[in-house]
Amino acid sequence: MADPFHLIKLANQRLDECRRRVQNDTLGHRGRKHDPLYRARRLLTKAHERLDDRGDTKLRGLLDAGDPRGEVRTAWHAKEVIRSIYDIVDADVAAEFVDQLGVDLQHQDCPPEVRTLGRTLLRWRDQIVAWHQARVSNGPTEAMNNLIKRIKRVGFGFRRFAHYRIRVLLYAGRPNWDLLANVTPR
Repeated sequence: MADPFHLIKLANQRLDECRRRVQNDTLGHRGRKHDPLYRARRLLTKAHERLDDRGDTKLRGLLDAGDPRGEVRTAWHAKEVIRSIYDIVDADVAAEFVDQLGVDLQHQDCPPEVRTLGRTLLRWRDQIVAWHQARVSNGPTEAMNNLIKRIKRVGFGFRRFAHYRIRVLLYAGRPNWDLLANVTPR
């Protein structure tokens, strides 16, 4: 399933790639503190409805100053439209929307990063529709895997799996101590 987190993360990555490419094409170097597109990078990844009037005005001004061909603005609009996919309730309407959006984003006038995003959107169509049918996410599983990896990093090489397992259960929440009683650490 392609849950909102993964698809929006991908859209933000393509937007950032476009911003960096345009930055390099227009100024000939990576972003620096006073460059308009570099200053806009946080505002670009923020959801449009979370921008206040001041932030929206600042973002539009920075895009006007640093984006001569409007490529970053196009990528930003594409990201916002992709975010709206998950506002659709009906799975059939979402499938139709994804099909049309995938084709529209591959138009020749779009930046290459947006065209790539359109192709990916069509490839992930079934997974996006599956999310609209089930409305579940693998977020909790990924959070638990992240917790386990963090414990392993700070564990400095557990010698016994039983110790590692106990540490993971302690960090994960309420361990069932009856199950741990049968484990005898060596």
